[in-house]
Amino acid sequence: METHRDRTATDHGAQEGAGGKHGLCLVLGASGYIGSHLVPELVAAGFRVRVSSRDPAVLEARGWPGVEIVAADVLAPETLGPVFQDVEVAYYLVHSMAAGRNFGRLDLEAARHVAAAASAAGVRRIVYLGGLVPEDAASEHIVSRRDTGDVLRQGPVPVTELRAGIIVGPGSAAFEVMRDLVLHLPVMITPRWVQAKSPPVALENLLTYLVRVPWIQETAGHCYDTAGPETLTYREMMGILAEAAGRRPPWIIPVPVLTPRLSSYWLRLVTSVPTNIARALIEGLRHDFYADDAQLRRLVPQPLLGFREAVEAAFAIERSGGVVTRWTEGAFAVRERQIDYSYYAKRASGSAETRVEPAEVWRVVSAIGGDTRYYYLNTLWSIREWMDWLVGGPGLRRGRRHPQEVRVGDQIDYWRVIGAEPGRRLTLAFGMRAPGAGVLEFELTPRPAGGTRLTATAYWHPAGVWGLLYWLAFEPMHQVLFSGLTREICRRAESGATLKAGSAAR
Repeated sequence: METHRDRTATDHGAQEGAGGKHGLCLVLGASGYIGSHLVPELVAAGFRVRVSSRDPAVLEARGWPGVEIVAADVLAPETLGPVFQDVEVAYYLVHSMAAGRNFGRLDLEAARHVAAAASAAGVRRIVYLGGLVPEDAASEHIVSRRDTGDVLRQGPVPVTELRAGIIVGPGSAAFEVMRDLVLHLPVMITPRWVQAKSPPVALENLLTYLVRVPWIQETAGHCYDTAGPETLTYREMMGILAEAAGRRPPWIIPVPVLTPRLSSYWLRLVTSVPTNIARALIEGLRHDFYADDAQLRRLVPQPLLGFREAVEAAFAIERSGGVVTRWTEGAFAVRERQIDYSYYAKRASGSAETRVEPAEVWRVVSAIGGDTRYYYLNTLWSIREWMDWLVGGPGLRRGRRHPQEVRVGDQIDYWRVIGAEPGRRLTLAFGMRAPGAGVLEFELTPRPAGGTRLTATAYWHPAGVWGLLYWLAFEPMHQVLFSGLTREICRRAESGATLKAGSAAR
């Protein structure tokens, strides 16, 4: 039986026989949601793959075998030349919604740079993933996605644009907003936009389209809608999602006074999806979205998953460990293998700087817990530990394998070490009883002028409404705690370095 990957390889082979370059695919935006899933699909189909990011370490953490990783910034055109060398197909999956204000301007600027670099390198095709565009589109999110495609097409390289609405898969911003709403709120007072319609598409169907369209000559220079077999209201989708998760659908009370803009303001409390992204999505929900995907279905035939099937497939991907993420982006094991824990994490952080080098700061960071305790506001730590013990948790568990050394798997009091990169990063999974899953990470960054910047960040994946309330109750304290904690660690690192220097002088 011919599989999707078999068909892709066949298409690719046909292109190679017709004189294609090397079958080298470049994925711009590989650290994002779609890119993280697309890269393994391309590798499995037999393509050579190059990926780029402003921070290559993020991509290195994916562990993609055989994938070339390069540093580049689409807003810095001088970095793009080497990235496009020998590339046959470039996937453009970049957007700037997380940047907040002016993201539309940044999107267009980046697209101009990419179109020019692709032209200079002789790239055969650009594949761009945009969004469905209603005729009365007004939100910056929708307009920016449309205009980005227009800018890419102004260059000489043929562009194939796929337009998608809601993508159903773990980590998709729109899907995760709905998951958080459904699983966090048993009762929802919602705006009228819950009656707006959209044709959701399953992640696996979208990936099939992306892998195959650049090797079909007819798709050059064309734009195609993508969709699943159904057009549903957001209310219908949330009800189906709840049932697929084994929950009772929430009681939804639509009211006329909550506009999408007003709705976006309370999303910070309700969902863990990054606020700027969630706000951009919500502001586009005043529209009904429709897709005409008949031509694309003819060119790339495949079984299309309905919404319920797509949701069940998303949960199955998570349970199987098939989501390629770092833990901060929804790793299922860190979420205690619970589909009702938020994929994205709430976060609070504090930072401080010191003149001493990362190795000295690491000596203090790596000694945390056990007899050393927690450096700052230990009384508050103790209160929380006793509270946990009273409800049967491990809060009073004390001790560690070694007073200074740490390695993955170590138990430090009620924390478990899930990441240890000496001189760079220490990552601890929270072990107390609480409605959700948490991580505390220390990151050490060398300063250009010498010294170290230390950042401590708490990540929290809420479990339902109680998980949200738990986070909101502790969030103000976290801001104070982590700022003070990083300052105290830096002070101790400086004191230790001074003592060592004095001993060496003697």
